[in-house]
Amino acid sequence: EVQIVESGGGIVQPGGSLRLSCEASGFTFSTTDMSWVRQAPGKEPEWVSSISDSGRSTDYSDPVDGRFIIARDNAKNIVTLQMNSLKDEDTGLYFCARGWNKIALRLQSWGQGTQVTVSS
Repeated sequence: EVQIVESGGGIVQPGGSLRLSCEASGFTFSTTDMSWVRQAPGKEPEWVSSISDSGRSTDYSDPVDGRFIIARDNAKNIVTLQMNSLKDEDTGLYFCARGWNKIALRLQSWGQGTQVTVSS
């Protein structure tokens, strides 16, 4: 079965950094585009970033562009999201999912999520 497990969330001060990790199994990871999505309380899920199967192509939502970096290691079936210069509005539950779709709810196989809280 498909399994997606996110980790690395925590509490960080504004301006700080945090690295999220996504461990995937149950499908051919090396031929699958992957994405990160986040959801703040009371808000709709928001697409954050995507990376192509090879890792050669990436894209970011406007709020995180220039601050976040998505990467993958196909030998380890892992996708990461390096988050820098964090802001209060980055707070939310971060999910890893299969696919590349800027409409977050159309992505497949979300994990359980990992909480990121940016607060002073």
